[in-house]
Amino acid sequence: MTSTLTQNNINGNHHHHPQYYPSHSSSSKASIKGCCCCLFLLFSFLLLLILAIILVIVLAVKPKKPQFDLQQVGVQYVGITPNPAAIATSSASVSLNIRMGFTAFNDNKVGIKYGQSRFTIMYRGIPLGRGTVPGFYQPAHSVKRVETTIVVDRVNLLQADAADLIRDAALNDRVELRVLGDVGAKIRILGLTSPGVQVSVDCAIVISPRKQALTYKQCGFDGLSV
Repeated sequence: MTSTLTQNNINGNHHHHPQYYPSHSSSSKASIKGCCCCLFLLFSFLLLLILAIILVIVLAVKPKKPQFDLQQVGVQYVGITPNPAAIATSSASVSLNIRMGFTAFNDNKVGIKYGQSRFTIMYRGIPLGRGTVPGFYQPAHSVKRVETTIVVDRVNLLQADAADLIRDAALNDRVELRVLGDVGAKIRILGLTSPGVQVSVDCAIVISPRKQALTYKQCGFDGLSV
């Protein structure tokens, strides 16, 4: 009897004291946080290193802004036709074929990548037609010539604008036009492309309808913007 009670007490004490196993969750979380911190510091260091290298290269190269100028304008056709059906409103239709030659100068030690450029020909603030120059790559220390043709096909002008255009063409033999365009360019250094820069081209031209020729040209740049 005594041995039985003793055995029961031992079994009872065994049930009242469960075993505990050590947990590794806290140490795992600490290890993950440590790894993330190390990776963040590594990436930050690499990023700063890349930026420092780019800055050194830029300072060594000293890139200059691209130069894109309108060098030649050829008048292939000029047609100004008054509209007899609407004499009261002095309407007229304008047709033009103008071929423009642009010259890009690259004085940099690196190449320049040009995007597609768009140009608009205007008469007294009224857009008559548009032309485009496809994108191209220009090597360092080079000069490249590109051309585009602006076709104006019977654009109607009404009232005062048409009357002024007819008077300028018939009496003065001079029609003042304006060529506006934006040229996008990027500098390429060691396979890396810089942020794009925008050069605005603004040219005033005068054409002679009788001679079908250009009589005056003056170009300028509105500025350089990123």
